[in-house]
Amino acid sequence: MTDYDLEARAKLTRSAAFASIAMALTLAALKLWAVLESNSTAMLGSLADTALDLVASIATLVGVRIAAQPADADHRFGHGKAEALAAMFQVVLISLSAAGLAVRAVSELLSGGRVSAAGGGIAVSVIAIGGTFALLWWQRHVISHTNSIAIKTDNIHYKSDLFLNVAVIAALVLDHYLGIPGADPLFGLGIAAWLAWGAWRASSEAIDHLMDKEWPDEKREQFLAAVARHPELMGVHDLRTRTSGTDDFVQFHAMVDGEMTVAEAHRVMDEIEERIEREFPGVEVLIHPDPEGLVNETGAAAEELLPGLAEKQE
Repeated sequence: MTDYDLEARAKLTRSAAFASIAMALTLAALKLWAVLESNSTAMLGSLADTALDLVASIATLVGVRIAAQPADADHRFGHGKAEALAAMFQVVLISLSAAGLAVRAVSELLSGGRVSAAGGGIAVSVIAIGGTFALLWWQRHVISHTNSIAIKTDNIHYKSDLFLNVAVIAALVLDHYLGIPGADPLFGLGIAAWLAWGAWRASSEAIDHLMDKEWPDEKREQFLAAVARHPELMGVHDLRTRTSGTDDFVQFHAMVDGEMTVAEAHRVMDEIEERIEREFPGVEVLIHPDPEGLVNETGAAAEELLPGLAEKQE
């Protein structure tokens, strides 16, 4: 990416993080009032979730700010993993919220606690739903332009908030207006389970980034197809790929005619890199040239990757 692209991305991700913080602050104040008015376990769970939204959104802001910093002497591959770390911090907070809410819900269910009022809580939940829809729209816009994993995780969390607020409304109506005992803590328990499931889903992509998981098969095949078009390339093996934040990294061994001079082999590598850059803008490539027929690696790393691809292209 160019410096302009990186700065534009940084501005978008920061705007999404600031929007999340503003939304969480507003909803936390409203829900605190609703909890005091209603004594609802479901509403308390919603408040706890919003409070953690605030902390998580601040962590997201810190993460995207660090990730936007260019590579330096101590971090030659950039700071992209800061987004994955921010996402994992959010996952921990969501999990703690789910556990605490589940304990409260079970306690209220056993003690037979009831909701004391419902009107204010329902009104606050409706406001929260409207505000969350607006925030989700902006987050999706930012994600479509930046592919930020930290904003993606924040987006998953706020999506769960929609269901959470609908559940709060249902709990208040069933418990207070329809007089169904246990409805409020049962919905609170359901919300806790939903939060736990959301944390599990949100953790998968962050872990993939932190563990340097290989690209998806389709993306690897597209990459090999781009590389294979160079007429002087005779083979590819030991292909390794990973993603850190929004940055892609790839390295592989490329076979060329063993009679080539160093200068000629360097020219071929430059031309291959130009082809890759056209189809995978911004990817950082490291190519090790090998003379045709020389494979020092063993196992999967020694597997020739171009013949099978060539058959598929015929």
